[in-house]
Amino acid sequence: MVPRFSIVTPVYDPPADVLRATIASVTAQTFDDWELCLVDDCSPAPHVAEVLAEAERGDARVRVQRRAENGGIVAASNDGLAMARGEFVVLLDHDDTLHPEALELVDAALRAEPDADYAYTDEDKVDADGRLSAPFYKPDWSPERLRTQMYTCHLSVLRRSLVDEVGGFDAAYEGSQDWDLVLRVTERARKVVHVPRVLYHWRLLPGSTAAEGEAAKPYAYDAGTRVLQAHCDRIGLQAAVERDLAHSGVYHLRPALTRHPRVSIVIPTRGDRREVRAAEVTLVTHCVRSIVEETTYPDYEIIVVADASTPPTVLDELRDVGGDAVRVVPYALPFNFSDKINTGALASTGEHLLMVNDDMEVVTPDWLERMVMYSSLGGIGAVGAKLLFGDGRIQHVGVTVDNCSPGHLFRGFPGDHGGYADVVRVAGNFSAVTGACLMTPRATFDEVGGLSELFPLNFNDVDYCLKVQLIGQRVVYDPDTVLFHFESSSRPEGYAPWELDLFRDRWQFAAERDRYLNPNFHPTAGTMVPPVYRPDGTVLI
Repeated sequence: MVPRFSIVTPVYDPPADVLRATIASVTAQTFDDWELCLVDDCSPAPHVAEVLAEAERGDARVRVQRRAENGGIVAASNDGLAMARGEFVVLLDHDDTLHPEALELVDAALRAEPDADYAYTDEDKVDADGRLSAPFYKPDWSPERLRTQMYTCHLSVLRRSLVDEVGGFDAAYEGSQDWDLVLRVTERARKVVHVPRVLYHWRLLPGSTAAEGEAAKPYAYDAGTRVLQAHCDRIGLQAAVERDLAHSGVYHLRPALTRHPRVSIVIPTRGDRREVRAAEVTLVTHCVRSIVEETTYPDYEIIVVADASTPPTVLDELRDVGGDAVRVVPYALPFNFSDKINTGALASTGEHLLMVNDDMEVVTPDWLERMVMYSSLGGIGAVGAKLLFGDGRIQHVGVTVDNCSPGHLFRGFPGDHGGYADVVRVAGNFSAVTGACLMTPRATFDEVGGLSELFPLNFNDVDYCLKVQLIGQRVVYDPDTVLFHFESSSRPEGYAPWELDLFRDRWQFAAERDRYLNPNFHPTAGTMVPPVYRPDGTVLI
């Protein structure tokens, strides 16, 4: 009979007590339909053979293969895959341990989603005394995050038939072979599920990646660059991959566009003036000037949707600053941000639409290249940027919609704050991004009917992003696209109660739990703060 799970564990010279603990964590599982495929990669220490023989004798579900020569982790792992007979392959390192309910909870998640081809769980670290620490509470499936950080990592469970189909582990990526395999599997997977429980304990040992990070295996991080580049090339993401030398495990995608479709930048305005860096400026003129002077993208137009009250001198300034790139569309109705964006979209010609507030300033010269890089990839419907207040603090790095209540992550934190598990530093998927700077493919904009004019001031951007996800497309935050946002210069701050009531009436069915906000986070923090994590793994909210 085919087992449900084949646990694949390559073994090379772990301490005897550590190896025994790894095996014991499998045999102690509350779910018993498994086999453990242990591959000894010609370990020189005699205790390894003794421990493996002992395990094989003790449980018929434990199977051992002994390699005649050392081949490395990829060779040993592929031998383990060849042994595997299960419906799903579970990856377990020889010095780590599973939570007793790991297989039971993963099995339940997979049965709830029969089309799932990949499952992953949360994880933590365990020291030599068995003390648990550093829980990693992960988001639900985020393809963009996996392209800049190997966040799914442990525990990974893959459908064996799909692993066979993609050819197992690739020796070209030794050290990052798991990341490569997960990427190739998820490129074809019908569905990916996340079990938001800490079910894998990554052991802290001298010389291990868990304990020493990049210093332990620098070659693995170089291999990660090649893994990601190969993945981008396969899926048609026009990007060059670069490793972040200051933050271990973080990668960046640099645009490598082969074409430059026209971008229509739509800016609503009424020509307000205010102080920016101790000088009074006309906001929309300042914004357009920064676009014209900083932007390196070759093909864009700027559609300024101007209220009737906009001073004629401002319109003249815009034409002087922007030249032929600027077109002014008059707007005579009462203020409605959504309607103004829709009006500008109707007058535009670009393949991609970019909503921009008039109180913005470009920081990143290749900002349009970066946003087009994502907006051109199939399956992506909205792209947002990292926005900073004028004093450099974070204004926007993604919007959560938990309990049907939109909120900005890390708002007001220092501009260089990395966030929980580097979430601010890596690209990723979110429930929404702010309409102050939001790019969307025109086809997507048309399909969902643009911005809803029911929301004249607030929540129109979040509403739009939720509509985008309702048609099966993703919302992306790019940390390397940076602009200043001199917020709320052109409209009142805050929101009216009726706006939130309308939003909740409209989206209660879909926005009860934010899938990118792990349910283990502190319920009132709103900034991805984990609860107190005790050494025995219990939590204190």
